Amino acid sequence: MSEPEELGLLEGLATTRAIRRYLPEPIPEEDLNTILWHAGRAPSGSNRQKFRFLVLRDGPKARAAKSLLGESFRAGWNEKRSNDGYDAGSGEAGDSPKARMARTMQHFVDHFEDTPVVVLACLIRYRPENYAEGSSVFPAVQNLMLAARALGYGGVITGWHTNVEPELREILNIPKEVAIHATIPMGKPAGRHGPVRRRPLQEIVYEDQWEQEAPWATDPDGTTFTSAGPPKGTPVEPSIRK
Repeated sequence: MSEPEELGLLEGLATTRAIRRYLPEPIPEEDLNTILWHAGRAPSGSNRQKFRFLVLRDGPKARAAKSLLGESFRAGWNEKRSNDGYDAGSGEAGDSPKARMARTMQHFVDHFEDTPVVVLACLIRYRPENYAEGSSVFPAVQNLMLAARALGYGGVITGWHTNVEPELREILNIPKEVAIHATIPMGKPAGRHGPVRRRPLQEIVYEDQWEQEAPWATDPDGTTFTSAGPPKGTPVEPSIRK
């Protein structure tokens, strides 16, 4: 069993990044149990606890599911790489963040079948499908990510299972009333966790009315930022306002 890191909750929240490269080591069952136990402490709508985790390791159905998911992830990345222009502009510079991300993603999808553990985060629907049902799943997913971080593991929340969902359901005998909300590959990081880069707090926090600055919303000294995502003041698309 891995010894938990001396990791405070706030530090864990600020340093749990997406991990897509894994060492070829299994996650011991005791550690999996600890991770999923803490995931299971998450809140859910009306405290119904309808989220479920389907763990894929090295059983025959798991291997078949990983192979299917690997094909889907490679197709998904190829499309995204082309549509988002990962090989153009700064992507042509080998040391740019864009180029590094492209290499990481390519390695991730090329080696998907070797991922030590893949977790499907599911929900047993008790109401008709609706826009808010993910709120009964994703708190548990974030708990899972933080618990994995505390034990020295890492993962990433993905959604490319949707491209092969009918076949995946057939392989794993997932009933139609169960929604699959996320696919989470996990393992011992080949790299490391570290401070995540996000937009400045002033860009994402308003007070009193929309887009009015909150003067008290400031970032700690030494915070680094990302250029990804729309900056504050970006107009909302008309189709989204409706």
